[in-house]
Amino acid sequence: MRDVISPVRTLTDRIWVTFVWVVTGFFIVNLFAMIGTVIVSSLGTRWLGTWLPAGWTGNWYLSAWDEFQLGDLLTVTFEVVFAVVALSGLIGIPAAYALARRDFPGKRVVMLLLLLPLIIPPITYGIPLATVLYVTGLGGTLNGVILANLVPALPFVVLVMIPFIEQIDPRVEDAARVFGANTFRLFWHVLLPLLLPGALAALLLVLVRTIAMFELTFLTAGPGDQTLVVALYYAVFAAGVRAVQSIDAMAVVYMLTTLVWLIVALRFVNPTQMVTRGKQQQTDNG
Repeated sequence: MRDVISPVRTLTDRIWVTFVWVVTGFFIVNLFAMIGTVIVSSLGTRWLGTWLPAGWTGNWYLSAWDEFQLGDLLTVTFEVVFAVVALSGLIGIPAAYALARRDFPGKRVVMLLLLLPLIIPPITYGIPLATVLYVTGLGGTLNGVILANLVPALPFVVLVMIPFIEQIDPRVEDAARVFGANTFRLFWHVLLPLLLPGALAALLLVLVRTIAMFELTFLTAGPGDQTLVVALYYAVFAAGVRAVQSIDAMAVVYMLTTLVWLIVALRFVNPTQMVTRGKQQQTDNG
């Protein structure tokens, strides 16, 4: 019986593996084709009905810089991003420490509430959130954009940091207090060095997420508080005639900005290790 079933299973496995590779390859080829088309268009002088543009130039980037005021957009983008990262770290890390170290009534409810902004599409809570911000006078301002982006960023930091904190043996903290360390010294000399890898991982991922956050920023930003991704949307769909190459140049700037920070994040974050760490923590708790 084994001799009959085994070849069938082997053939089925091979077909399934081949199918997965074909689908994955098709996706990757299309992805790189779309990105390549945008890059080539941003560097081409004229591109109509041919495989490649008639000529090459970098003037579209200069045109996009002046037309869309990319310098101001990048400034606003990084003001929002770094403010969200700083506030997420200052609030999220202590909150994660409290949730990791303390049991209290309603803790599961708090954890569920923290999960909601991450599992629910931003547009579903973005509209009522934007309404509240406009009613309170924060809508259309830089502070309103920062607060809106903080809604999903803060729970993300908390949930990422909890497993890192739970790995620290509480006896290390007890030993530090026995030797006379106050709260500040305990945090600065004991906890901070141990939490630094996890904090960097969480905050760098928040940085990348915030750069790419469109819905919440679109709903709460005013004319002078648009980030790069929102301005790119307006450039594509706004009324009027604009050079496609100039818009593509703006898109390349956005892609490069996100890619640089993503590479920096991956330099400090290993997704495989994070998954393994989470599974190990579940095993220990079980």
